[in-house]
Amino acid sequence: MRLSRTAALLAGISTLLALPAALAAERVQVVTSFSILADMVENVGGEHVEVTALVGPDSDAHVYSPRPTDARDLAGADLVVFNGLQYEGWIERLIEASDVNGPLVVTTDGIEARLAAQANDDHNDHNDHNDHNDHDDGHDHGDIDPHAWQDLGMGELYVANILAGLIKADPDNSAAYEARAERYREEMAAVDSELRMLLAEIPPGTSVITGHDSFGHFARAYGLTFLSPQGLSTEAEPSAANMARLIDVIREENVQALFHENMTSPAMIDQLAEETNLTVAGTLYADALASDGEASTYLGMMRHNARTLHDALAEPGHEEDDHGDDEHGHDDHGHAH
Repeated sequence: MRLSRTAALLAGISTLLALPAALAAERVQVVTSFSILADMVENVGGEHVEVTALVGPDSDAHVYSPRPTDARDLAGADLVVFNGLQYEGWIERLIEASDVNGPLVVTTDGIEARLAAQANDDHNDHNDHNDHNDHDDGHDHGDIDPHAWQDLGMGELYVANILAGLIKADPDNSAAYEARAERYREEMAAVDSELRMLLAEIPPGTSVITGHDSFGHFARAYGLTFLSPQGLSTEAEPSAANMARLIDVIREENVQALFHENMTSPAMIDQLAEETNLTVAGTLYADALASDGEASTYLGMMRHNARTLHDALAEPGHEEDDHGDDEHGHDDHGHAH
């Protein structure tokens, strides 16, 4: 009797130990190209998904070189999620080299492709200064600005595409995915309103300097001008002529502060700071989440960026003067916030 009890106890323990592995196996295995998309998928999928990001936090998807294990991850995935708009120049080759069985989700499906100059110029009259991006010709995504997630209104379209992919991969849990996606879109709309209130306190026409040209969609949505020594990609170093032109623009536009990016080298911004005697006012998160802290989630990243910009550039009492949203150049794109 004692032996049978012991055997039963051991069998019960074995069953309990096997549960986490069994539950993980039952989850939808999702592979995303980079960390921001991984966070979006986790928000929509919840406990029903197991998510792997090929390019993790604080890492640069522009210069990523796929590993042999990445092809194996894609082959074992129930769903593969990537940005598109030629952002990941390596992803299509990796997909072709992998035995991918699950659906593919291009999160920018339905989003109008915008040129770099368009994204920054729709609400700003600085066209004469946009030649600092001339060196970007020939990069993987050319002149298209693929960083559409930097506009929370566009982020809602990302969620819609992710939701459709999860339902296709796992129709049995479609109701749970739809409920979580709706809650997430509501959170996005609330954060978008927070950003507009904060950034409305920055004087219209204020120019912001970052490491590479990844904030064009943010500029269009929230009424700022972003300039950078690099173009849309981080792959090429800026020329001395581009740096010299940008220094001239900084002086002409009376730029007040410079900003690092978490996944690019600080050297160029530090050089600009030295040559212009400007302060580096903080770190912005463009193409990758932080490893921890507020900016380790997509919505936290957006809040962090807005607060960092506000703290460096807002004028006390600016919200009480005559500069309304129309003059500041905010564009709701027709989003229902």
